[in-house]
Amino acid sequence: MATDIWPTIHAERDALLADLEGLKPDQWTTATTCGHWNVHQVLGHLTSLAKMTPPKFMGKLAGSGFNFDSYVEQGVAAETAGALAATLAGLKAAKGGTNAPPGPKETWLGEHFVHGEDIRRALGIKREYPLDQVARTLVFYSGSEPIIHGKSRVAGLTLKATDTDVTIGTGPLVEGPVMDLLIATSGRKASLDNLSGPGVDTLRSR
Repeated sequence: MATDIWPTIHAERDALLADLEGLKPDQWTTATTCGHWNVHQVLGHLTSLAKMTPPKFMGKLAGSGFNFDSYVEQGVAAETAGALAATLAGLKAAKGGTNAPPGPKETWLGEHFVHGEDIRRALGIKREYPLDQVARTLVFYSGSEPIIHGKSRVAGLTLKATDTDVTIGTGPLVEGPVMDLLIATSGRKASLDNLSGPGVDTLRSR
């Protein structure tokens, strides 16, 4: 695990909490680009992630019948069952920790970038991200198949960022801001309109 990942995760948690200060009640139920989750539910997922440890993960995964999607949904339900203030308090209490499920820590860095954008794009909030760390996550996502399915999604394509120095893969070009490339690699269609090149239609079809 690279030693600089956790400070970046901590900074992303702080930035997201700051952006969420003062939201109106109806904004918390705004739909996001993360499937059927609204803003509160995406926050609940990040809160659940911040509290997770490898032993707890294995116990909860077993409790879900080893169905990963069910495990994730149960975590979100648990963190959003009470008042919104409790979800916020949970992330605030855990924001400086280094708990995470087992697996490459780049996965959890990506969770904070992608889910942060799920929330911000739904609410019209802009953030200047650390582009080197987003690029690092894009490299990881594009080579990772479990859960993310990024490797197969961008196979046979060249991804080229226009705002930082990163180019990945071979094949028809897909270029644009590195965050939009990361979001597309994660499977969200919302960022594709911000990308260009002959490979965009292939990526859109996957």
